[in-house]
Amino acid sequence: MNIFVILPIIVLVVVVVAAIVIVALRGRRSRAQEAKRSEQSPKDPFATGDQDALRGDPRKLTAGDIVEIRGMSYTVRGTLRLSEGGWNWAEHLLDDARGNQVWLSVEEDPDLVLAQWTDLTDEEEIPSPGASEIELGGRAFRSEESGSASFRSEATTGLNEQGSVRYHDYEAADGAMLGFESFDGAGWEATRGEELNRYDVRIYPAST
Repeated sequence: MNIFVILPIIVLVVVVVAAIVIVALRGRRSRAQEAKRSEQSPKDPFATGDQDALRGDPRKLTAGDIVEIRGMSYTVRGTLRLSEGGWNWAEHLLDDARGNQVWLSVEEDPDLVLAQWTDLTDEEEIPSPGASEIELGGRAFRSEESGSASFRSEATTGLNEQGSVRYHDYEAADGAMLGFESFDGAGWEATRGEELNRYDVRIYPAST
């Protein structure tokens, strides 16, 4: 083949290859600069929208942590870790600066469920659980679930380090809850419950 025919073809191939290489290098440089700018720019630590990052993780509550419920601050005095079959949940004993005590239950069913429970020490004629429906304070509560579980006590709860508990939960049409628990065969203890929104609760761990 005539050299005058081959030479232009070779030159054209070299030019095309050089152009491809230049474009590739520019693209790589551009991506590197973009990545560098991204690393240097300020980042929002809560950009994921994770409520546990914003408000603390209720699943990790331990004695000494501060829990704020609707603006009221409490200290975690102790915790019950309960287990029934493959189902696990926790009940945390909280008290405020005036010594008022409430319980905060934390479970995943499968979503996170938080509820505040208050002892019914001032109620008269507190009924015993067992019936499919009971009345208290002008409300009719229907039986929701009952069973028995083992528990492990941490810090101050007023209970043994471990034992068993029977429970029976009721719920009214407006969402109000009534709970009964009997620890280690003792008499029934009654509490009034209210489910909490995730935004109702903020946690300040005692240590990080």
